[in-house]
Amino acid sequence: MANTHNGMPKVALLYGGSSKEREVSRRSAQEVHRALTTLNYLATKIAVDNDLASNLKKIKPDVAFIALHGGSGEDGTLQALLDVLEIPYTGSGVLASALAMHKTMAKRLFIANNISTPAFITARKGAHEDLAARIKSSIGFPVVIKPPSQGSTIGLSIVHKESDLRAALRLGFELEPELLIEKFTEGVEITVAVLGNEQPKALPTLEIETKTGFYDYETKYTAGLSNHIIPARIDTEQKRQAKKAAVGAYKVLGCRGFARADFICPKGKEPLILEVNTIPGLTKLSLFPDAANAAGIGFNELVNKLIELALE
Repeated sequence: MANTHNGMPKVALLYGGSSKEREVSRRSAQEVHRALTTLNYLATKIAVDNDLASNLKKIKPDVAFIALHGGSGEDGTLQALLDVLEIPYTGSGVLASALAMHKTMAKRLFIANNISTPAFITARKGAHEDLAARIKSSIGFPVVIKPPSQGSTIGLSIVHKESDLRAALRLGFELEPELLIEKFTEGVEITVAVLGNEQPKALPTLEIETKTGFYDYETKYTAGLSNHIIPARIDTEQKRQAKKAAVGAYKVLGCRGFARADFICPKGKEPLILEVNTIPGLTKLSLFPDAANAAGIGFNELVNKLIELALE
């Protein structure tokens, strides 16, 4: 490698962007930059904007560490640019990023590959007059309404009855023209972190316990509003099933590097996968670093491992 610092690869740490999760990105980048500096990498932080390509050409990094969340940083757009510039990068490639980011498309792939997920329908803006009837005749209330390409529960609503439908649709359609409408399932909310390329491994199960009863944006990123319980308080068979499904979903989507699969675990039943996040948060309050730590992988080691996987 031409661009090295004491034999270490030169890293471009990409953060910011224009998505609603840019503040989370900034926090992730702060933690990653601290680790890269400790590990003796020559790391340059680059805020993602319209000058990104020219800035990368000037810096000529050996590898890009992507610390963006949501939007073009996670949906394959940034990954495509890096492919064109022939710069290796952390995490999944273009197709896996795009598929995982669109929760509806991901769920269709899960179903096709016998990975259990809550039943769902979709609704398009301007063509949803009979939606309440469709919900009643198919999946039934209550439902979870999500803009399929948003993260951190942005635009998400839990709708218990028909009279609450209009407000939830208004909120969702402000963000995207098609919404995912999923059967609401009671259960323990868990996540399974996955690490690796050709032979990915599931890390310990992690249960999310909230003070508010709802793991929304505020709860995720405000200290003291949620607890991470490792391993999750589910039975042994559910843990096995969740880990198997997480790795299966990772492979079906074509993920690389790392990702996090989120599940709901109904009591005594098979865990249901909700989504796969291809750029998990790396903040002090994030789930993936806690799961890695429980597996004996400290934060600095995790950051180093992600760069090694990017360069494989």
